[in-house]
Amino acid sequence: MNCEHEREHSAAARAAKENMPHAAEIERLAENFKTISEPSRLKILFALRHGEMCVLHIVEAVGGAQSAVSHQLRLLRASNIVKARRDGRHIVYSLADEHILAVLELACAHLKCKI
Repeated sequence: MNCEHEREHSAAARAAKENMPHAAEIERLAENFKTISEPSRLKILFALRHGEMCVLHIVEAVGGAQSAVSHQLRLLRASNIVKARRDGRHIVYSLADEHILAVLELACAHLKCKI
C-alpha cells in the first residue's frame, strides 16, 4: 500500500521514534494517568486546586467517607501528585506542583467542562 504523503509521514515517524520517551518513562506516565483517572481522586484534585486543606475539609468538598478520602490521598501522595505537611495535629494536603493543575485545566479545556 502506498502513501500519498510518504516523505512527510516518514519524516514524522522518524522524529516520533527519535523523540519517544524511554519505556520506563512511558510506564510512569501511564501509572500517573491511571492514578488521576479514578473519579474520587479527580474530585480531590479539583478540590485542592482551590488551596490546601485537611482531610475533614476535603471530605466536605468532595463527599464520601473520611476513610475512603484518606485512602485516596495516600495513593495520590505515593504517586507524588499531592503533598502533605503537618500543621499541629492535622495533616494538610495540596497539589504537588503546578503541573498537576495544568493537566486538569488542559483536560477540561479539551472536554469543554466547567472548572
